[in-house]
Amino acid sequence: MNDLLTIDALSVLIVSFGVGIVVGLTGMGGGALMTPALIFLNVPPTTAVANDLVAASVNKSVGAAVHWRFGKPNLKLAGLLMIASVPTAFAGAFIIRAVGGEGSEQQDFVKQALGFALLFTAATYALRMYLQLKYVTGGNALPEDDPPVKPIPTLMVGAIGGLLVGITSVGSGSLIMVSLLLLYPTLSAVRLVGTDLVQAVPLVLSAAIGHIIVEGVDWAILIPLIVGGSPGTFLGARVANWVSQSVIRRGIVIVLTLTGLTLLGVPPIAVGIIGAGLLLLGPLAWGFVRQTRGLPAFDNDASAWRVPDRDKTRRR
Repeated sequence: MNDLLTIDALSVLIVSFGVGIVVGLTGMGGGALMTPALIFLNVPPTTAVANDLVAASVNKSVGAAVHWRFGKPNLKLAGLLMIASVPTAFAGAFIIRAVGGEGSEQQDFVKQALGFALLFTAATYALRMYLQLKYVTGGNALPEDDPPVKPIPTLMVGAIGGLLVGITSVGSGSLIMVSLLLLYPTLSAVRLVGTDLVQAVPLVLSAAIGHIIVEGVDWAILIPLIVGGSPGTFLGARVANWVSQSVIRRGIVIVLTLTGLTLLGVPPIAVGIIGAGLLLLGPLAWGFVRQTRGLPAFDNDASAWRVPDRDKTRRR
C-alpha cells in the first residue's frame, strides 16, 4: 500500500487519466503515448509494456462499452480482426524473450522496437489525416450503410497489428485504426472508433496475458494506470461526438515523432530542432496540402462529411 502513496504513483495516475481521454476521444494513442511516458518515468521498458497492456485491457473495455451503446461498432469487422490478432498478440512477450536476450539487452530491444513503432505510428496518423481530407474534398458523401467487409485484408491487418501490440503495446489504436480507414474509407468516424475499441479488448487482453506469464505485473504501476485511465477513457468516449479531432491528431503526430526519436537515441539537441521545425513548419505544410485540395489553409471546419439527404454536415 505504501508503494501506491508516492509521487511516482501520482504521476502515473495523472498521465494515465490524460492518455485515457485521448483513447476515448479518438480510439488512438493508448500504448503509443502511455508506454513511452512510463519509460520516461524511469520504468523499465519491458515492465512498462507489460503493465500498460494489462491496464489497457481494462481501460479499453470502458471505452468499448460506451461506444457499444452510443457508437454502434461493426461487429463483423471486429470479429475478423479478433480472429487474427489475438494469437499473434499473445506471442509477443515470448518473441521478446526469444529475440531480445536477457537483462539490459532485452530492455534495449524493446526500447528500439518501441521507437520504430512510434515513428511508424506517427506516419500512419499523418496518412490518415491526408486520406480523410482527400476523401472529403473529392465530393464523396458518407453513406448510411456500412461498406462490405474485405475478409483477407482485414485478417492480415489483425495479424500484423496484434504482433506489434504484443511486442511494443503500440498498434491496437493506431496501426489498426489507420488500416481500417484505408480499407473502409466510408465507415463513419464514430463506428470506426467503436469497432477499433471493441476488437482491441480481446487483442490487448491476449497480449497482457502473455506478458503476465513472462514478465509479471507491478501493482504500484498497474493500479494507478487503471484508476486514472478508466475514468479518462469514459470521459473521452462520452464527448467523442462533440470534439473536433483534427488538432488532437496533429499534436499526436508531433509528440509520437519526437518520442520515437528520443527512444532511438537521437541527441536531445537534434530532437529539439526537429520539434521546433514540426511546430513551426508543420502547420504551414498542412495548410499547403489543404490548399492543393481547394480548401482554406487553416479552416478546421472544412473536414466535415457530407451526409446524403440531409441539410447539414457530420464532422468526421
